[in-house]
Amino acid sequence: MLDVSDDVRAEIGDEEAERLLGGENAPGSYDCTSCRTPGDTERERTSTVLFVGEETAVLAFAHAACIPSQVVPVSEEQLQGAVRSITGEAGQPGVPAAAPTATTPQAPRPSAVDGPVQAELGVTSGLVLIKDELIPALVVEPLGPIARPGTTGPVDVFLPLLIEQGFAPVASVEEVPEPNPGWSVLVAMGKLHAILQPSVPGAKASAWWQAHQAMQVADDWRAAVNKTKRVLVLAAPVGTIGQQPREDLLREALDRAASRGQLVAATMPLAGT
Repeated sequence: MLDVSDDVRAEIGDEEAERLLGGENAPGSYDCTSCRTPGDTERERTSTVLFVGEETAVLAFAHAACIPSQVVPVSEEQLQGAVRSITGEAGQPGVPAAAPTATTPQAPRPSAVDGPVQAELGVTSGLVLIKDELIPALVVEPLGPIARPGTTGPVDVFLPLLIEQGFAPVASVEEVPEPNPGWSVLVAMGKLHAILQPSVPGAKASAWWQAHQAMQVADDWRAAVNKTKRVLVLAAPVGTIGQQPREDLLREALDRAASRGQLVAATMPLAGT
């Protein structure tokens, strides 16, 4: 019951793809590369996920309900971490659980879509309570003012640029915004890898933000993502939210930003490319 996408087939070749589909090289039981719970290729739909580094590639498996079959570009360092996780080498068991929120400053990559590319971004994961439902969220805040590409500022245009790309202004953190077509959040190996944006017509989605090293997220955040299959992405200008140690303080900072007109948001599917 394996799914092999066209992208994966193109990377591994028709012969290997047919062996997988025929069950010759199927793993039987496996640990889902997304939710990290057991799976069985003989009993449930399973996605083939190919992690591709600079020199090597690793084929992993995931519940089709978690993520679709796809090719995931990663650094060679990340790929070695994936190998350790897949093979269960020492160092993977016993990893401390992630805190309720985790922040990592990473550089967004330039891409075909005009957007904020001149500063590093802080990305924080957390759960946001909206109408009695805990919504998995990512909060994006630059580490410095964002100028429009091709200029040097001095005006910070981070929010206007995102609004141009389909993000909606948030007056109150009480409603889940509409999906932003073409954008998605990539979670693989149980970790956050990237926020993807639309590319040129006919091309694959590209990374608007990509972690230099896959970002650890809390178990409850990952569980919520696997349940909802969507992520609420909120963004605010530099200095608006800050690094909050608890989710209740993060929510207070988001409410303050919304009341001041300094917050935009969009809903994104999980790993949809």
